[in-house]
Amino acid sequence: MTRKEQKEERRNAILMTALTLFVERGYYDTKIADIAAAVPMSTGLMFHYFESKEELLLELVKMGAAGARSAAPGATAGKADVTESVAMLRPDIYLTKFLEQLFAYAKEQPWVFNMFVLMGQVRRAGMPEEARKVALSVTSIDDTAKMIRMGQKQGVFRKGDAKLLSRCFWAAVQGVMEEMAMDKEMKTPDPAWIVAMLKA
Repeated sequence: MTRKEQKEERRNAILMTALTLFVERGYYDTKIADIAAAVPMSTGLMFHYFESKEELLLELVKMGAAGARSAAPGATAGKADVTESVAMLRPDIYLTKFLEQLFAYAKEQPWVFNMFVLMGQVRRAGMPEEARKVALSVTSIDDTAKMIRMGQKQGVFRKGDAKLLSRCFWAAVQGVMEEMAMDKEMKTPDPAWIVAMLKA
């Protein structure tokens, strides 16, 4: 392993350790020394990777925001392609498949559950403002609301405020991810259960 690869591996270990501790203990109750001890490494060496706990949190939130954007329904396609994809595959089926993939990936990579918890925590008032702004910049609710509107026009989804329906959908997903972060033995629910609350 090259020196660069070792440094990258150590940096990832710090990030994943911080993510776990921020979720388990809370951001403000986790000290840099706690993270360093859990890696394990000296606190002084940790400062070579991240200058502060705020910088470490911001890096995690940037990772979470990038992951949310790339994993959002339709993210791999352009705007025109999303409409075309949903037109070819009903929105309820599209969202069900999306959740199947999300849950399967999170089961393979359990840190994803923790990332959902952290992103939910960071959006709240009282968290470091720069990290909070990044967390609030994720547009999953708006993007899914567009898909719900398409489904409403097709008669697949119930009538009502599409943005509110999207918020309920994502609140359910967030809740599932938080429960699975806390209970590693919990089975993944059937994505169709979550999508069913949107159906007409």
